Amino acid sequence: MPAAPHHDEPSDNGTTPDHDAPAPAQPAEPEQPEQPEQPDQPTQPEPPQVPLLELRDGLPPVVDTDAALAEVVAAIGSASGPVAIDAERASGYRYSARAYLIQLRREGAGSALVDPIAFDDMRLLNEAIGDSEWILHAATQDLACLAELGLYPGELFDTELAGRLLGYPRVGLATLVETIVGRRMRKEHSAVDWSTRPLPEPWLEYAALDVEVLIELRDALAEELEKTGKMPWARQEFRHLVTAAPHGPRQDPWRRTSGMHRARGRRALAAVKEMWEARDAIAAQRDVTPGRIIPDAAIVEAANALPRDKSTLLGLKGFRGRGAQRYSTRWVEALRTARALPDEELPPLAARYDGPPPPRAWADRDPVAAARLSRARSDLAERAGDLNLPVENLLTPDYVRRLLWEPPDVDEHELPEAVAARLEALGARPWQVELTADLLSAAIVQAAAVQDDPAVQDDPAPTPDTEES
Repeated sequence: MPAAPHHDEPSDNGTTPDHDAPAPAQPAEPEQPEQPEQPDQPTQPEPPQVPLLELRDGLPPVVDTDAALAEVVAAIGSASGPVAIDAERASGYRYSARAYLIQLRREGAGSALVDPIAFDDMRLLNEAIGDSEWILHAATQDLACLAELGLYPGELFDTELAGRLLGYPRVGLATLVETIVGRRMRKEHSAVDWSTRPLPEPWLEYAALDVEVLIELRDALAEELEKTGKMPWARQEFRHLVTAAPHGPRQDPWRRTSGMHRARGRRALAAVKEMWEARDAIAAQRDVTPGRIIPDAAIVEAANALPRDKSTLLGLKGFRGRGAQRYSTRWVEALRTARALPDEELPPLAARYDGPPPPRAWADRDPVAAARLSRARSDLAERAGDLNLPVENLLTPDYVRRLLWEPPDVDEHELPEAVAARLEALGARPWQVELTADLLSAAIVQAAAVQDDPAVQDDPAPTPDTEES
């Protein structure tokens, strides 16, 4: 960076000093006592920088023809061992969650970069992999878009989930690779628009590096899981990822509009819903992220103002871009629909939910349930700490809340078995049930005993933390 030009400081009266004028006499500096020499302080050597991860075989070409894909299928099918897989989406740019690049690596076959947009499906590749183990990092992010292409794992190993079970405080791919493998990864292209064509070479190199070291990372994590006795837990978790039913559509997705808490009343909520649904339909048709059409803040602003014409609407904050102008008729129509709704058809202020109330409301609505939850959370956190893993991986917090809000109505001696059965029905894995059913049963019993003890019956129940844990 070039040095900034020097400017003379103004004097006390605001004028710049005259360089030709003689300098005023300065009072003599008082003589300072001589300071003893200080011994040289040893300089701390900077820690050596971790070397960058590099491609071992160079950058492979992008596979976008049937002939090139056939070569990859043949190479993958003739090699052996697990297959490292990753997918790049265009989150933040496109409406869909489809994959725009698939990266694969298998020992003996090398790496491949496949453009899935060029193919109707990739079932031949799936057949070549067969029942071999997939290695993914944060598998839940990629499994859905890979399934759209006809790619389904028989077995998998999730390096992020393995890191969590082993208690690593940070489980991002780059952090784990640097910590365990001793290589540094560049992450400057993690948020680019992968729907761009052609894909720039630096982006492709970044993508290829994401699978370059996954096999080595998997082997190191598997060894550590074996040493700590956590491999059976990991296998159950990985199997759950493979077999778990996909989530259905989210209920009332419009309620996730950012800033919706500022909507004033049910009529404004109806306007948010109509505006959100209109925007979502446009975004799906154009395959762009909804926020690129109009931002959430504009929806909330219009919902509160309820303008009746385009000129008033376009004068609101947030209605300045092309999407606001181009679809202004759609926005006005959505607001007209919201204004015309009869009161009985307006959406409720709170979303419908089939589960228990928020934990902060438990103390008022059911003090005994609040006591159960408070005791269980404390005990689960302690056990998770002893096992060196996050408490949410020890047991899904939603399972805990559902069980403790309405515990099994059985005798105390039958309670542990009933708790275990309820956890299994909710989706807990056997290792989680084994490690938590006793704690949850004890929390239920203790809260009931406190309720029945006249000495403490009038004591207020502790309010559970508001955290989702």
